[in-house]
Amino acid sequence: MDRVRITIVGGSGYTGGELLRILLHHPGAEVVKVTSERFPGRPVGQVHPNLRGRTELRFSSAETLAPCDLLFLCLPHGETARRIDGFLSLAPRIVDLSADFRLKDPADYEKWYGFAHPRPDLLGRFVYGVPELHREAIRRASLVAAAGCNATATILALHPLHAAGLVGERGAVVEVKVGSSEGGNAPSPATHHPERAHCLRSYKPAGHRHQAEVLQELGAKGPVRVHFSATAVDLVRGLLATAHVFPNEPVEEKQVWRIYRQAYGDEPFVRLVKSREGTYRYPEPKLLWGTNGCDVGFEADPQGGRLVVMAALDNLVKGGAGQAVQCFNLMHGFPETAGLEFPGLHPV
Repeated sequence: MDRVRITIVGGSGYTGGELLRILLHHPGAEVVKVTSERFPGRPVGQVHPNLRGRTELRFSSAETLAPCDLLFLCLPHGETARRIDGFLSLAPRIVDLSADFRLKDPADYEKWYGFAHPRPDLLGRFVYGVPELHREAIRRASLVAAAGCNATATILALHPLHAAGLVGERGAVVEVKVGSSEGGNAPSPATHHPERAHCLRSYKPAGHRHQAEVLQELGAKGPVRVHFSATAVDLVRGLLATAHVFPNEPVEEKQVWRIYRQAYGDEPFVRLVKSREGTYRYPEPKLLWGTNGCDVGFEADPQGGRLVVMAALDNLVKGGAGQAVQCFNLMHGFPETAGLEFPGLHPV
């Protein structure tokens, strides 16, 4: 099979760097162009120093874009939707890593993002890029909207319970603890090192935009209740979503095991992590750095009438570039794990 000719638009950010790291060693991919409006002409390795000596690619301006087999779009929110017609003319397949086409209802963009979507006619054409939920649709898709990182962890934690009808009327309360790379590589007062280091900062106790994706994906069978908060912690990579679920009836751990094994027993990138002993009895983000894995664990609380579910992942990989490559593999008939076999490191 011929290698797929790929262009990465907006490749100088953290997600673009992760795409390059993965795709440069992908057996079926050839990255032919990487754009950056900030660094045109510069070698890729100057901006992504981990790639020094791995590629001779240089960043180019978007003005030099040419037809290719697939576009990965890593642009700021709002840019993809504004420029989508030009992108559609360049490639038969697109994977968009922004939020511009994740939501199906145009009204949700006004509610959660504060703008009227410029291309509501295209929202239904993009498949939401969580393979564990939409694998077959992604295989047939020409347009994929890669899911948000916080949304991915929360959806993978809660979807099996919603599908089994176990979540009661009170729904779930989710707290996501996230590392600094989630904010991207553009500096701001909040990301200045003296302000960001050693922090445990609640930055979005309510109204986080990724909540819209969670409600959309979990509400396929009807309205759901998910209360969502986000806290910045002293990590660079990784996130941990802790969901407090209130079942509509008492549940036993054997029942919960059965539900998650049925949902994820054959999934290549989801592991069930729940041990009786050991340091890493539950999901731990640092063990997933650089990997496309999501670890899911749980603990029943009979006295409190709740089930605590935890999901950990690397926000730049399974929450970003890795999941996008997973979708790319499905779209082109490659093994789903191609380019994504890195198992992580320990200790780190």
